[in-house]
Amino acid sequence: MAYQPIENHAIIGDMHTVALVAMDGSIDWLCIPYFDSPSVFGALLDDKKGGFFKIAPLEHHVSYKQFYWPETNVLVTRFLSTQGAAELTDFMPVNSTDYTGSHRFRLIRRLTAVRGTISFSFECRPAFNYAQDQHETELTTIGAVFSTEKLRLLLTTDKPLEISENGVVSKFILREGQTTDFALVQLLPGSEWGMHISSREAENLFRQTVCYWRNWIARCKYSGRWREMVYRSALTLKLLTFKPTGAIIAAPTTSLPEEIGGIRNWDYRFSWIRDSAFTIYAFMRLGFTEEAQNYMEFLSKVYRGFSRKNPPLQIMYGIDGRHELKEMELNHLDGYKGSRPVRVGNGAYQQLQLDIYGELLDAVYLCNKYGAPISFEEWLEVKHLIEWVCENWQLEDEGIWEVRGKKRHFIYSKLMCWVALDRGLRLAEKRSFPADISRWRKIRNEIYMFIMEKGWNAKKKAFVQSSGSEALDASILMMPLVFFISPVDPMMLSTLQAIMRSSHEGGLLANNLVYRYNLRKTDDGLEGKEGTFNICTFWLVEALTRAGQYRPQLLEEAHLLFERMLGFANHVGLYAEEIGFSGEALGNFPQALTHLSLISAAYNLNKVLEAKEE
Repeated sequence: MAYQPIENHAIIGDMHTVALVAMDGSIDWLCIPYFDSPSVFGALLDDKKGGFFKIAPLEHHVSYKQFYWPETNVLVTRFLSTQGAAELTDFMPVNSTDYTGSHRFRLIRRLTAVRGTISFSFECRPAFNYAQDQHETELTTIGAVFSTEKLRLLLTTDKPLEISENGVVSKFILREGQTTDFALVQLLPGSEWGMHISSREAENLFRQTVCYWRNWIARCKYSGRWREMVYRSALTLKLLTFKPTGAIIAAPTTSLPEEIGGIRNWDYRFSWIRDSAFTIYAFMRLGFTEEAQNYMEFLSKVYRGFSRKNPPLQIMYGIDGRHELKEMELNHLDGYKGSRPVRVGNGAYQQLQLDIYGELLDAVYLCNKYGAPISFEEWLEVKHLIEWVCENWQLEDEGIWEVRGKKRHFIYSKLMCWVALDRGLRLAEKRSFPADISRWRKIRNEIYMFIMEKGWNAKKKAFVQSSGSEALDASILMMPLVFFISPVDPMMLSTLQAIMRSSHEGGLLANNLVYRYNLRKTDDGLEGKEGTFNICTFWLVEALTRAGQYRPQLLEEAHLLFERMLGFANHVGLYAEEIGFSGEALGNFPQALTHLSLISAAYNLNKVLEAKEE
C-alpha cells in the first residue's frame, strides 16, 4: 500500500476522535477511543506496519471524487470505473452511548452501487498501539472481533470474511441499487452493546448524524462572502473539539512532517493555550457562544488553582487537562514517506513561552465581553497571572514557534505580555475589579517602549523577531490585530513592506504565501527545511485588511491574497499546517489554528469590503 498525499484525505469524527479517510477509500489514521489514544490504523505513518481499513473497487482504473454531505461532517467517496459508479458514505454517530450513558466509539461505512455491477475489495488490518501490540482476530457470525488486553473492537458486516495476516479481507459484488454496511465498534467488558447494525439502523444513524450537523451549523451567524469555506472551517473546529471537556486540539495527527524526509515532526493532539484567543474570537464571531464558553471553562479549570506555581501556566495541556505530555520516539515506525522520527507526546510543554499569558487574558476579556461575565473568584486568578507577568515579562523564552535552541527576547512574546496587561486593565476598569492600576499601567508602558525601541531595526526598517536580531518574523503581523499599533503607522507599513518582499530579497513571501521566518537567519535548534505557514498567510491578509480601511490599494491586495490562499485548500476545504514547494500539504492535518485564522480573516475582510460598498 503506497502513501496517499496528506492533502488527499478528509476527516470524520464524533468529537472524541477523528479518522482520516483517503480518496481511495482507505482509513489511514484513527486513534480509539480518543484523539490522543494510540493509533489502531496508522498507515499514514508507516504504509506497511501502520494498519488501515480500506473499501474500494477491485478494478485498477478507478477515478475518485470526495465531498461532504452538504453542511455536515458526513463524508462521501465516489468511485467511478468502467463497471459503473459507487458511493462510500463514512460517518461516526455523534451521540453514541451504551446502556450506561458512556460514550462508545462507532464508525459506520455504507457502500452503495449507484450504477452497474461492481466488484469490491475489503481489507481491515488493525495495528494496535501504534503497531506495537499483537492482537487476536476471531471470526463470528456477524463479522470479526479484534482483541488486545486494553482494547477490543467488533467489526460487523453481512459479507463473508477471511483472516489474512491477523486482519480480515473479503471480495464481493454489489449490483445497481444494492447497499451494504460495515460498522467498527468498541467493545467494553460486560456489555453486549454493539451487535450487528442492520441496514435500517444504519440508515437511521446516517439521518440522525446529518441532522445533528445541519442543526449545529444552522446556528452560524456568518452570511458574508466565502460562506462555504467559513462553514467548513467551523465544522472542522467542532470536529476537533473534545466534547467531555470543551478542549480543542491543534490537530488530530502526530508527526506529519514539515519537510518530506525531515525531522520536524511533532505531536499536535493536545490543547494549546495559544489557540484560546483565536478560538474564542472565531466562535463568538460566528455565533457559537456555547462552544466559546465551554472552551473558556476548560481553560479556567486549567489555570485555576495552579496559578501559584512558577510559572503558573504550561503552553499546552492534554485534552483532559493533564499536565504531563512526555515526548517519546516510536523508532519501529518509518514515518510518513520516511520522515523520522515519529513522536508521541510533546516535550515543548515544559518550555517557557511568555506569549500565552496575553492570549489567555485576551480570551478571558473576549468571553467577559461577548459571553458570560467572569466571577470575582476568576478575577483573583486572573489578577495573579497578571502580577506574574509584571514580575517576569523581561525573561527570555522559547517564543511562539517553540524553538529548541537558545532562548531570546522574542518581540512577539513581549507583545503578548503587553496584551496581558492591557486586557487586565480593561477588565479591571470595566468591571471595577480591585487591582494595582497604576503599577499595571506603568509596566504596560515599559513593555510598549521595549518593543518600539528593541524590536525596531532601523537598518531593516521593520520590527524584527527578537531584540538585536535582523530576522523578520511573521508573528509581528499580530501587532495591529491586537490593537498594539495603528495598522497604518509608518513603522507598521514599513514592516509589511519588508515581510512582503520575496524570500530571495530578504522578505518572507513565496508565491503569495508566507514563511514564519527565514531559516537561514534564525537558529531554531533544528535541522532541515519547512514550508510556508498557512496561519501566517492569513495573518498577512488580516493585517492588510486593517490597513486597507485607510489605504484602498492594500485592501485590494488583501482581497487577492485571500482568494489565492483559498485555492490552496484541499478538495474538501481542509488545510494542513504548511504548504510545500509544489503546493502540497505539509505538517499535521487538518490544523485548527489555520482554520481559526481563516475564519478571522474572512470575517474582517468581508466586513471592510461591505463597508466600502455602502
